Amino acid sequence: MVDKIKIKRAIVSVSDKTGVVEFARGLKSFDVEILSTGGTAKVLRDAGIDVVEVSDYTGFPEMMEGRLKTLHPKISGGILADRRKEEHMRQIEEAGIEPIDLVCVNLYPFAATIAKPDVTLDEAIENIDIGGPTMIRAAAKNFEGVAVVVDSSWYARIIDEMQANDGAISWDTRFALCREAFKHTAQYDSTIAQYLAAKDEFPEVLTYTFEKIMDTRYGENPHQKAAYYRQAGAPSDALVNFRQVHGKELSYNNILDMDSAWGLVCEFDDPACAIIKHNNPCGCAIGLDLADAYQKAYESDTVSAFGGIVALNQMVDKATAEKIAQIFIEVVIAPGFDQEALDVLTKKADIRLIDTGGVTSKSYFGRDLRRVDGGILVQGFDNIEEPAANWRVVSEAHPTEGQWKDMAFAWKVAKHVKSNAIIYVKDQATVGIGAGQMSRVDSTWLGARKGGDKVKGAVVASDAFFPFRDGLDAAVEAGAACIVEPGGSIRDDEVIAAANEHGIPLVFTGKRHFRH
Repeated sequence: MVDKIKIKRAIVSVSDKTGVVEFARGLKSFDVEILSTGGTAKVLRDAGIDVVEVSDYTGFPEMMEGRLKTLHPKISGGILADRRKEEHMRQIEEAGIEPIDLVCVNLYPFAATIAKPDVTLDEAIENIDIGGPTMIRAAAKNFEGVAVVVDSSWYARIIDEMQANDGAISWDTRFALCREAFKHTAQYDSTIAQYLAAKDEFPEVLTYTFEKIMDTRYGENPHQKAAYYRQAGAPSDALVNFRQVHGKELSYNNILDMDSAWGLVCEFDDPACAIIKHNNPCGCAIGLDLADAYQKAYESDTVSAFGGIVALNQMVDKATAEKIAQIFIEVVIAPGFDQEALDVLTKKADIRLIDTGGVTSKSYFGRDLRRVDGGILVQGFDNIEEPAANWRVVSEAHPTEGQWKDMAFAWKVAKHVKSNAIIYVKDQATVGIGAGQMSRVDSTWLGARKGGDKVKGAVVASDAFFPFRDGLDAAVEAGAACIVEPGGSIRDDEVIAAANEHGIPLVFTGKRHFRH
């Protein structure tokens, strides 16, 4: 173990130049020779800092638009030579290679590049750094004799330590920097692999990179620790990039429910509101305006809405804000809040306000991942287009124009309710929701009990087929006047016959929407 190493020569070559001038000045105060490349060298020279161009140091010019500049034995050898081994030091001396004691490198912005909506494969490939990772890995491997800095947050700490130790850096610091460096290159390579693997539906090896956004107070329960991470390459319209404009920090459960609420409300173009509780909708509606949509969604289940998550698909105005403020709501997520709405809602200290920055659609970025013991399940997202024109009326009775509208609305809601899901809808608003029951009949009765008299004359959507006629019979007994379901049961004929006995329209969509 080498306790302290004095920094005499450094290579500084960074894509993100935040703080690099101040860092280089700090190094120069200890008479450190600085090697640099291209844009970094220009920035430092323009700031009056003397640097040696890598091409001058190696005697080999940069070429291929900068693709080749640091891949040279005078750079790699100066970094890799183990100072503890006389033979290493003899060999670099004979080769005319000087030791490099500090490597300050960060990499081409690959993650930022692929996050652009219209990025091409050529653009992405050109932003794969080659020389940078090589230098970082070499320096991290040889941390006993070299300090490697990949994050500008370390700059001030490095200079402070050098000031306290006559220009030297301790073993503990070098080892900490080594860990940071390998984490950095692992994340970089993983992001590249993740991007390229996206070209395959299910690649043989699946690699993902996530960066921590925040620690949450706890997980689903107080005894569970938890944190929130952003996936590399996540587009700007993804939930992880939305901005909190008011309220205390988000909890693990808040974020889960926000994702569900946002996914549901984004199904609609007209003014819409979704209220989520424990990852299930307790109310959803389209309205004449946003305030009307919220009121109808709230009236779907006024008990469950307390402490819920509200998602809205238009900028929140004062009228809507005043309605929301009448009860305790955990989170409101929307494309924006006008000043009058903010004046109303920010008076409530506990409410969290999430601004999507004008985004009104769910990104459905990447793949749908579910953790299981020792592995993950991977699938595509359940976001197919389903025009009602492709549905099939299988009963003798046919839906009215109003029932068609309610069926289309109910079917969108059904996708976002835990299976078994039964949705009662009137006038494009939920009036009863049965969620997550082991029996579809139980879900039917639960939705009816929640809706009470409001379900009389409602359209009912079932996320999967009725395996027996008893589910349809229960819905009609509760007051259903029209039913939409996927069809596909071996007993479809019995279910269709039941609909005809009751004289109600029955429509098959041909698609199922389990949400486990």
